Amino acid sequence: MIHVRRAGALDTGAMAELLNEIIAKGGTTAMTKPVTRDDLTEWMQYYAGRNAWFVAEDTDGNLLGFQWIEPKRKLPPEACDIATFSKIGQTRLGTGTALFDATRKAAEDLGYAWINATIRAVNEGGLSYYQSRGFETYRLSDADPDRITKRYNLR
Repeated sequence: MIHVRRAGALDTGAMAELLNEIIAKGGTTAMTKPVTRDDLTEWMQYYAGRNAWFVAEDTDGNLLGFQWIEPKRKLPPEACDIATFSKIGQTRLGTGTALFDATRKAAEDLGYAWINATIRAVNEGGLSYYQSRGFETYRLSDADPDRITKRYNLR
């Protein structure tokens, strides 16, 4: 059973640990430097009121993954950006769906019209994940061919 709930400052240590494992492995995230719990707490607070953060846990309270949305300067005000991270080796059927169900509802509640996802071209799992949620490719970057940008319309 997977439980999804809003993430808070007390979750940032476990979230940083999970994200740092992904960064260390390389290949799926554009991030290259480790993050701290303070970094994540700051990110949560930066767009407070315009963002939403969620964690997915198993029945024992172990972190399986997390997801957030927030506005970005490169996007119009009716759009938000999404980031998703799953624990290496612990990908479970339903975790991504449960996270996205909560995130999509939060995006609607915050008044966004669409969600932007930028995925590394080599991240087959990420590309499949967003495609299976209904995201459609809308931009390929000439400046950075390693990135594919997808869009999910909320309205």
